[in-house]
Amino acid sequence: MQKKQSSLARILSYAGGHKNLTLLGCILSALSAILGLIPYVCVWLAARNVLESWPGLEGTSGLARWGWTAVWTAIGSIALYFAALMSTHIAAFRTARNIRRTAMAHVLNLPLGFFTGNQSGRLRKLIDDNAGLTEDLLAHKLPDLAGTIVTPIAAIVMLFLFDWKMGLLCLLTMVLALLSMCLMMGGKNAGFFHRYQKEIERMSGEAVEYVRGIPVVKMFQQTVYSFKAFYAAIRDYSDLASQYAMSCRVGQTCFLTFINGAFALLIPAALLLSSSGDIRTVLVNFIFYALFAPACGQMINRIMYMSEAVMEADEAVGRLDEILGQKPMEESNVQKRPVNANISFDHVTFTYPGADRPALDNVSFSVRSGQVTALVGPSGGGKTTAASLIPRFWDTDSGTVAIGGVNVREMNTEDLMSQVAFVFQDTRLFKESLLENIRAARPEATRDEVLSAAHAAQCDDILQKLPQGLDTVVGTKGIYLSGGEQQRIALARAILKNAPIVVLDEATAFADPENEHQIQKAFEVLTKNKTVLMIAHRLSTVQNADSIIVLSEGKIVEQDSHESLLALRGVYTAMWEDYQRSARWKVGKEEAV
Repeated sequence: MQKKQSSLARILSYAGGHKNLTLLGCILSALSAILGLIPYVCVWLAARNVLESWPGLEGTSGLARWGWTAVWTAIGSIALYFAALMSTHIAAFRTARNIRRTAMAHVLNLPLGFFTGNQSGRLRKLIDDNAGLTEDLLAHKLPDLAGTIVTPIAAIVMLFLFDWKMGLLCLLTMVLALLSMCLMMGGKNAGFFHRYQKEIERMSGEAVEYVRGIPVVKMFQQTVYSFKAFYAAIRDYSDLASQYAMSCRVGQTCFLTFINGAFALLIPAALLLSSSGDIRTVLVNFIFYALFAPACGQMINRIMYMSEAVMEADEAVGRLDEILGQKPMEESNVQKRPVNANISFDHVTFTYPGADRPALDNVSFSVRSGQVTALVGPSGGGKTTAASLIPRFWDTDSGTVAIGGVNVREMNTEDLMSQVAFVFQDTRLFKESLLENIRAARPEATRDEVLSAAHAAQCDDILQKLPQGLDTVVGTKGIYLSGGEQQRIALARAILKNAPIVVLDEATAFADPENEHQIQKAFEVLTKNKTVLMIAHRLSTVQNADSIIVLSEGKIVEQDSHESLLALRGVYTAMWEDYQRSARWKVGKEEAV
C-alpha cells in the first residue's frame, strides 16, 4: 500500500500548479457520490408514503416533492461528477505532458551511447505509453476513488438506518465480494501485471525481429518455429495469461455471485420479517434495499478497477524510472577549447553499464594531428568503444580522453561535436530528402555546398538515377538505397561537416566492390589533412596507416606501423596471414584424386 501511495505521489509531483485541480476534482466527486445516495432515500420515503395511505391516496401529497427531490439531486450529482471529471482530465493531460517533457529533457542530457543500446521504439513506449497510463488514473480512477472512499461510509450508515437486519445482509455480500476480489488479486497473482507487461514487451520485441527476418524465412521455407525466441515468447505470454485466468476462476465466480446475490438474500429475509412484524414497513424497507444493493455492487466494482489502475501507475512509474535513473552526462563549469586536433588516451578504463568486465582496461595511446591511426583486433576487443569515448558517447570510469590537450569532459558539448565527424558501419538516414539528410551535419549549409559534398562523396550516380535528385525523399514510394549507397550519403554528410577529426567505424563493411571503390575515393577527400581514427576488419584498408593499434580484450597488445608489426611475428601477423588466406579463398568443385 505504501508503494502504491508513493507511485501516486510521484505522479502528482509532475502536476505542478494543476495539483490543486486534481484535489478539487476529487472533492467534487466525493460530493457527487454523497448526493447520488439521496434519490434512494427519496424512493424509500415515497414508497412509505404510498403504503401508509393504501388503499386510498389521500396521504400521498408529498410524492411530487420526493420525486422532484430525487430528480434534482440526481441531476446535481451528475453535474458535480461532470465538473469533477473536467477538472481531473485537465490536470491529467497537463501531468502527462509534464512527465513527457521531464523524461525527454532527461534523455537529451544522457550520453549518446545510451541510444545505441536502446531502440527508439522502446524509448517511445517507455516515455509516451507510460505517461499515457497515468492519464486514466488521474482523469477517471482517482476521482472515482474519492467517491468510493466516501460512499461506503455513507452507505453503511444508510444500510443500518431503516432495517439493520436487511442492512447486515447487504453488508455481508459486500464483505464477501471484497474478500473474493482480494483472493483474485493477492497472493501469487499480486505481481501479475508486472509479469504481463514484461511478456508483452518481450513478445513485441521478438515480433519486430521476426518481421525483419521474413526474407530469410521465405528464402529457406521455414515457419515461425524456426524463430525459437519469438515462438517461445508467444507461448510464455499465452501460458501466463491462461494461468492467470484459470487462477481467477474461483475468485471471479464468487465475486460476481456475492456482488449480485444481495437480492436473493433479501427476499427470504423480507418474508421472515413480515411474518412477525409490520408488513408495510418490511415491504418499504425491502424496496429500498433491493434498489440500494446494486449501487453497493457498483461501488465494489469501482474499487476493483481502481486497484487495477494503481497497478498500472506502479508499472508506469517503474518504467519511467528506467530512464530517469540513467546518469546524465556531466557538464564542466570550465569550458576549454582545443589548440589542435591531437587525440590522447591516458590510462583509460571503461565498463559498460551492467557488464562484469571492462571494455577498455588501462588503455593509453595518442594520435597526432593529421595522422591516420587504425584500430584492429578481434570482435569485442574494444575498438568501437575506444572511438565512442572521443565524442563522449560514454564517459570513462578512470583516465582521460583529450582533444588538443583538453579533457573532453571540459569541453562545451557543441564544441566537442564540431570537432568530430563519425561514419558508422550501420548508417542511418532520416525519412527526409537527401538534401536534408546531408545538411543534417551543417543545417546552415547552402544547396551548392551540399551538392559539392555529394560530388566529393561520389554520389553523382545516386542523384542521377533518383526521380527528384537531391530533393528525393528516402523511404517513400519504394525509394530505398543500398548499403553502399547509404554509406556514400553518410560520407557526404561528414565531408560537409568538415570536422578536424574523422572517426571511421568499419565504413565499408556492407559495400559491394563497386561501392567500396567509390567509398575509398570519397575517403581521400574526407580524410585529407584530418586526424583520422579508423576501425577496420579488412586489414588491406589499414596497411598504409601511420600507426596501427591492436586491441584484444580491452587492452593494447601491439602498436606500430604495418611493416613493423609484421616483423614482430605476433598477433597482428597472425591476423594478416588469416586475412590473406580468406582473400584467396574461392568457391569451386573438389577435384577427384
